[in-house]
Formats: sequence, structure tokens, C-alpha cells
Amino acid sequence: MKKDKRIYWITTGIICTVMVYSVINFNLKVPIGPEVYRTEGPFKHLGLPDYMRIELSIAKALGVLALLIPGIPSKAKEFAYAGFAITLASAAIAHFSVGDGIIFIIDPLIFLGILTVSYTYFRKLKSKQAVTQQAAHAQRSVMA
Repeated sequence: MKKDKRIYWITTGIICTVMVYSVINFNLKVPIGPEVYRTEGPFKHLGLPDYMRIELSIAKALGVLALLIPGIPSKAKEFAYAGFAITLASAAIAHFSVGDGIIFIIDPLIFLGILTVSYTYFRKLKSKQAVTQQAAHAQRSVMA
């Protein structure tokens, strides 16, 4: 269980770091990245309207909070995972569509793989937690 928790928190930490970085970077006056980002901005380069930057920034920030704050309902965490998966897959497709280099296409797919590991261990830990709670409840019922 300790190994599972470690894998979960490392992968979740990586994903949350990437999402926070992108929120900050996309809202800088001069974003970090290729020259085209510094001249026209990443959203314009990808053919996306500027309001998407605002929507994605808010959604990513809320998703990070959902994954990191204890006590958030599992359904909210699952929505965050789904949103991040859609965002990462869409990023790869968008970069491919405008003819960006292979690294810009593979990068979000690598993080999608890490997100998948995080989600897998999230479900695994939730399952183990449910079994432990059921066992504790059964033991209390027997003792009563």
C-alpha cells in the first residue's frame, strides 16, 4: 500500500505541476516556449480563441485543487482526471494540426500516460480504502 501511495502521489504531483505551469505560462505577457509563442501567443498559434486561455486556466486550476485537496468527493476528482485527459489529448491533436514538431505532439501524450498511471492508482487506493472500511464496519457489527 505504501508503494501504491508513493506512485500515486508522484504521478499526481507531476500532473499538477504541469497544469500549474501551463496556467502560469499561458497567462504571461511573453510565454516561455518557441519563438511563435513569444510573438503571437500559443492560443493564436494553435488557431484557438483567446477566451479558451481563460477557460482552460480556470478549469486547470480547479482540477489541480480537486486532485490535491483531501476530502474532495471522488466524483469531482474523476471529473478533474477526465478534463485533464481531454486537455492533453486535445493539445497533441492541436499541435499536430498546425504542423508543430514531434516533441510538441509527444509531450502531452507522455503526460497523458502519467495521468493514466495516477488515475489507475487513485482507483486502486480507493478500492483498498473501501475494502478496509467494509472490514472495519463488519468487525464493529460482530462486536456489537
